[in-house]
Parts: sequence; structure tokens; C-alpha cells
Amino acid sequence: MASDAAAGLTFVVPKKEISMVPDMGKWKRSQAYADYMGFILTLNEGVKGKKVTCEYKVSETVEKLVDVLATMDRWIDETPPVDQPSRFGNKAYRTWFSKLDQEAEALVSSVLPADRMAAAPEIAVYLRESVGNPIRIDYGTGHEAAFAAFLCCLCKVGALRVDDQLAIVFTVFKKYLSVMRKLQRTYRMEPAGSQGVWGLDDFQFLPFIWGSSQFVDHPTLEPRHFIDERVVNEHHQDYMFLECIKFINEMKTGPFAEHSNQLWNISAVPSWSKVNQGLIRMYKAECLEKFPVIQHFKFGSLLSIQPVQP
Repeated sequence: MASDAAAGLTFVVPKKEISMVPDMGKWKRSQAYADYMGFILTLNEGVKGKKVTCEYKVSETVEKLVDVLATMDRWIDETPPVDQPSRFGNKAYRTWFSKLDQEAEALVSSVLPADRMAAAPEIAVYLRESVGNPIRIDYGTGHEAAFAAFLCCLCKVGALRVDDQLAIVFTVFKKYLSVMRKLQRTYRMEPAGSQGVWGLDDFQFLPFIWGSSQFVDHPTLEPRHFIDERVVNEHHQDYMFLECIKFINEMKTGPFAEHSNQLWNISAVPSWSKVNQGLIRMYKAECLEKFPVIQHFKFGSLLSIQPVQP
């Protein structure tokens, strides 16, 4: 999570580099992949065994990021869904998105240290990419990855630091999730590239990874407990994983084993550390190594397509 790399950088507007399936090798060998995965795993270690409600430092940058997300949240209230014949993909989302599109750079500038303002156009691209697609009015794990990339870039320019780890997950990412869930509900967004009941979740992946890490070595709660609604209602404020399950239960009807088959299977895994390792493997295979997801990923100076230097 070092920021010295940004010291002598010329910032660029990120662009797509993975246009065909054979380009995927370039992505897996890239500095961007190494930095992105390193960031996800650093946070995974940081939250291990910790509750969302534990005590941690909240820096000025974190507070500013919460303000940015609160602004995006307020715009949803100011942009009610419109009457339209189709149930899904409410077109008011496009109005909301165009507001973010116009303001993204200013929002990012409000978070950056004065000597890093030049990075705003580059980093703003990831914020724009993190909220769904305005043409298809859908949202999926590629958009979630763009938000993680956005946070990773803020670390690389030194706006966020190593001691912000818990706040990044428990304050910033948690607020991001609540805004995304509000978007999904308000505008009836479609899941992007959904695998139906065979996917982990229609919309998210990272909170399951970090959420399972929170449970590692928990004295009483085991994977088999998360399908128990009483446990979910009692502990969802403390554990991201259970917050995700609660949202699924609110959005879906019918037996859990039918609408969320993968999660049902995971509840049979004996330990949370096994769940955590399995989810990291699954994330790489189902999200980061899938061309339909990665073709949309953008590369600049902070997340570079250049191969990792040996």
C-alpha cells in the first residue's frame, strides 16, 4: 500500500487494454493485477477476527470519502424512479449516473491531498466505473472491482495509508455497499453477467471474502450458522457476511438452498478460514479471470498493464 510509487508519476486517463480473450494473459502478468490482488489480500488480513463495530482510526480522508458517498446517496433521493412499462432497469438511473459522470472529478479532488490533485482525472475513472452501467442499467462484480481499484489508487497516491485498513473496509466500503444496494433497489438494476442460482451473489463478492475473514477463529459462530435467520438478525451489524445474507433474504423469496445454492453449499464448509481461502480462489476464477468482466477494466499509470518487473 506504498505511496512512493506515485511521486514521479505522470497521470493518465485509464483506458481498456483487454480486448480479446488472448489478452487475458497480459492482465494476469500485469502490475495492475498484482497491485489489485495485493490490496484485496492486505485488507483480508487486516479485518481478520475483527468486528465492523470494533474501534479503529478514522482519518480525514476516510471522512471525506464518506461525504462523497453520502452525496451520491443524496442524489438517489433527488432522482426518483420514473413511470415506465418495464419493471427492471428504471431509466431514472441514467439521470443519476450523468450527475456522477459530471461531478466525479470534483468529488475525487475533494478527497486528494493538495500535492496530488493531478491524479484526480485518472482516479475519477474508477469511481465512475464503480456504480453500474448506464446503458444496460446493470451492476455486477466488475463494478465492485472498480471501486476496490479506486480505493487502491487512493492508497498508491498516499491519500489513504496502511493504518486506514479497517476504516477502508468497515467505513468506506460498507457505505459504498449501502449506496449500491439503494441503487439496485431504487432503479431495479439487473445483475451484470449473473450466473443465476449458481453464482455466489447477483451483485457483490468482496464483502463475502472480507466478511468470512472477520469470522476466522470465532469462538461460537461457524459457517453453518449463517443460514439461520436468528443469527443473521442478531449479528449482522458486526459482520459484513451476515449483512450480505440479510440483504439476499430481503430481496429473494423461496428456500435459501434454491435461490442461493452456492452460499448454501458454503455453509457446509467446516471452518471460516477454509471458506475464506475458497472464496479467494473462487473470486480469481469467477471474476478476475473471466474475460466478460475484465474486458471493461481500465489501466493507467497507477494500475498499469505493464508486466510485473521480476
